[in-house]
Order: sequence, then C-alpha cells, then structure tokens
Amino acid sequence: MEFTLEAVTVDRKEILRNLLEKYFYEFSQYDALDVNPLGLYGYGYLDEYWTKEGRWAFFLKADGKLAGFAMVIDHPEAGDEADYSMAEFFVMYKYRRCGLGRWAAYQLFDRFKGLWQLKRTPRNESSVIFWDKVVGGFTGGNFKLESRADIAYDDGTPADLFTFRTDR
Repeated sequence: MEFTLEAVTVDRKEILRNLLEKYFYEFSQYDALDVNPLGLYGYGYLDEYWTKEGRWAFFLKADGKLAGFAMVIDHPEAGDEADYSMAEFFVMYKYRRCGLGRWAAYQLFDRFKGLWQLKRTPRNESSVIFWDKVVGGFTGGNFKLESRADIAYDDGTPADLFTFRTDR
C-alpha cells in the first residue's frame, strides 16, 4: 500500500469538513459531544486553516484514496512552551493497523521540527496504544507524558499530554 500526505487546499475544504464530522461522531463516545441543531458537530477553527498563519491541514491517502486527515498548529495545547501541536488526527477504520497512521505522524514530525505537544484522551484505549507506540518510537522514548486537568475534555476527563522534540 502506498501512502501519501496531501496538503488540503481551500477548494477542498468541504471534503475536510465532511471527514471532520465522521471524526467527531467517533470521538463523541469519549467526550460526550452533542450535535448542533442542524445535526452537525462543526469545527469552529476550520476556516482559520486558510485565513491565519501557523495552521496546516493534510489528507492522509492510501493508494490514492482518502483515508484520514491530520491538522497541525503552531501553538501549544497547554500553556507551556511548544512550537507545534497535533490539533486533530484521524485514520478511517479501513486504514487502521496498516501503518498509515504511524507513517503520517512520522512525516509530520519530520516536516515540523521543534518542540511538540500532543493531547489525547485516556478514555480512547486504541489512541493510547497508538500514540504510545508512535511517540515512543519516533523519540526513542525521550518524551514527557502527564495527565492535565487544566486541558480536560468536555466531559471533564483530564487530558494526557505528550511533550517531545522532533529536531534532534
């Protein structure tokens, strides 16, 4: 299977919006998000990926087919110092456990060198396993992981926060 990372251009924003709905639907099992009166979750920051500096959105593709997305920002998830954060990351079920997610994360860590923060919910066990392997593998175990109530999810669950460098 051939993997590619493709920058999302403004003319393809609606495709990303559609994928974000699938992502938030799946994620609602962990943080109890509700849909809005239109039956959508929405993503209030989407337009900023084309109107503000320091935001990048990418489609993840497998053999040329849409398989997910990744969204990177140049500011921290928490108040601590960071150059980059993974704002959102999603691999569709069909493409999980084939190496795409790890490959895409590594590509992004290589592209955006510096101090990273990566937030995850401890309630998503698959995500916990995935990010432990990915961050641990990329950094050779050189990272900090802490539970942070100050950046809790909507349901009150404290977030797990990785901090690590990609420029060594």
